[in-house]
Amino acid sequence: MNVLLELLILILLARVFGETAERIGQPSAVGELSAGVLLAAAAALCGPSVPIFTQFTASKTLEVIAHLGIFFLVLLAGIESKLDELRQNSRSAIFVALGGALAPLLAGVILGWLFLPESEVKSIQAFLIGITMSITSIPATIKVLAEFELLHSRIGQTIVGAAIVDDILGLFFLAILTSMIQTGHIPDPMAFIILLGKVGIFFGITISLGIHVYPKVSQSLKALKLAAVEFSALMAVALAYGLLAEALGMHWILGAFMAGLYFEPSRVGQEAYEEMKLIATGITQGVLGPLFFIWIGLNVAFDAVIQIPLFILLLVVIAFVGKLIGSSLPAYWLGLNRQEALAVGVGMSSRGAVELVVLSIAYEAGLFAYGNNENLIVSNLFSALVLMVVITTFLTLVIMRRVLPK
Repeated sequence: MNVLLELLILILLARVFGETAERIGQPSAVGELSAGVLLAAAAALCGPSVPIFTQFTASKTLEVIAHLGIFFLVLLAGIESKLDELRQNSRSAIFVALGGALAPLLAGVILGWLFLPESEVKSIQAFLIGITMSITSIPATIKVLAEFELLHSRIGQTIVGAAIVDDILGLFFLAILTSMIQTGHIPDPMAFIILLGKVGIFFGITISLGIHVYPKVSQSLKALKLAAVEFSALMAVALAYGLLAEALGMHWILGAFMAGLYFEPSRVGQEAYEEMKLIATGITQGVLGPLFFIWIGLNVAFDAVIQIPLFILLLVVIAFVGKLIGSSLPAYWLGLNRQEALAVGVGMSSRGAVELVVLSIAYEAGLFAYGNNENLIVSNLFSALVLMVVITTFLTLVIMRRVLPK
């Protein structure tokens, strides 16, 4: 299929389904995600006899554009976040992140240990299930918070701050998983110290540049009075931060967020800030964000639903409830009321790009090819975990609408 035709169809589907979702009181992301799931279902039902659907599910172009969607969603979240608000909620964000990561991690490991057959990689596969359950992916939640103008609220800043801490915890979990795949055992303490040092270097560099260099560069560009030049500069910083994050063993999402976070009116000027925010919002909410949610839906593999329905049901329930309890209880203990704490717990339950990255790393390492492949759970484990990611994200989008303070 022609790439332009493919993108045209997907954008129209995203807009139609997104508008329909809003008309029935749901966030537009619910409709966009549903469009992707329906395309995946059509591909599974029709198979090669109707190649148009399988072309969507196998589209490398859409995958690249979806990652651009992630980039802009996180960049826009950084632009719209305020440092003072994040600092005010940093204590609650840390405890929410710890509870929201450790509770589903432990539950996932136990679930894997109970259901997976004995093999030389059973412990690694069980740990992979726990990691996939433990990570929060913020783009979906950010879109809902932005739609309801709650990104600057205490709930919104707690969720965003906790998601950042959660990403750092995910790095440690991923480092453990990678070492276990390569060596068969947990890495030594020195490896953790080195990783912690890399995290410190990343935040030290990005914060220093944000405080001391951003204002000077912005003053120089302001003389040109060209929004395009300023936007190119912002993009260059975001990409450079992303490369720095990857070079230090972290996910590039952190780089995009930090680039946006220090793009504040007090540093770059109110006019430049409003112009960049308007451009980023148009690109994100108009094109790239909807395509990202369609791509998430297209990752659904329906064979696993038929073969291991009970295991998938347990995966989804434990993943969602683990995040909900692990995140909402610390939020409640630290001063949020019940409704606000519940909203934080639900908001932290979304998954997405980061989990798919972890699964792709495990897939490339051959983790799903080990063990008793005749066992239905082992042979469908990759698809089951992808389904868990998609379903929990969908549940988050639907339930957030009902639990957010009006």
